Amino acid sequence: MNTEHRGSPGTQGGRRTGVLVVDDDPHLLKALRITLQAHGYAVDTASDGGTALRAASHRPPDVLILDLGLPDLDGAEVLRELRRWSTLPVLVLSARHGSSDKVDALDAGADDYITKPFGLEELLARLRALLRRVPERASVPTVAASSFTVDLARRQVTREGNVVRLTPTEWNILELLVRNPSRLVTQQQLLLDVWGPAYETEANYLRVYMAQLRRKLEVDPAKPRHLLTEPGVGYRFLP
Repeated sequence: MNTEHRGSPGTQGGRRTGVLVVDDDPHLLKALRITLQAHGYAVDTASDGGTALRAASHRPPDVLILDLGLPDLDGAEVLRELRRWSTLPVLVLSARHGSSDKVDALDAGADDYITKPFGLEELLARLRALLRRVPERASVPTVAASSFTVDLARRQVTREGNVVRLTPTEWNILELLVRNPSRLVTQQQLLLDVWGPAYETEANYLRVYMAQLRRKLEVDPAKPRHLLTEPGVGYRFLP
């Protein structure tokens, strides 16, 4: 059966709705992947918080299904970090039955909460309800600034009609920033996404590469208009 037709529960505007499922239980991950794919969703999975944050920043889903009990980061920590730079809807899963856990998750940025064990039909219904409450995410294949254009599909940057050569690291930093226009992306998130967990305190890496990007892309690198620094916190891309 073709699950990608217009009007399927897992489609938005004719394209498959992206769901990132985060849980450290491989059996549950497999069951949710099979079920969601059968209902037309495009599914990615992660088994820990660090991987989830990297996946959400590199290829943003339409909705996140997040377990609170993860092996590296508590789900509430993942939510708080995510909310620094993303507004994507989050449905929390948890085996914790206390009301305080629900309150903590909602305060950290969750949009809805479901307690394990749960029925798959209930989860699907909550997912549909959650997606109805948020606007469809528009496809943004290119992002234009006054002095340069970023083609996300082709992984290419042009300036005054000429292709700008970026290193893989420069591209990864720029991609994360332009996929989150006007939003603050923290130093920790950039370091985690581009270099990995071992480099989360190496802010000097970012300073060096941001300086290189500004030299290549900004009209006046000393007074950048698009690649801005929030001192001691992170960076922001303004179109």
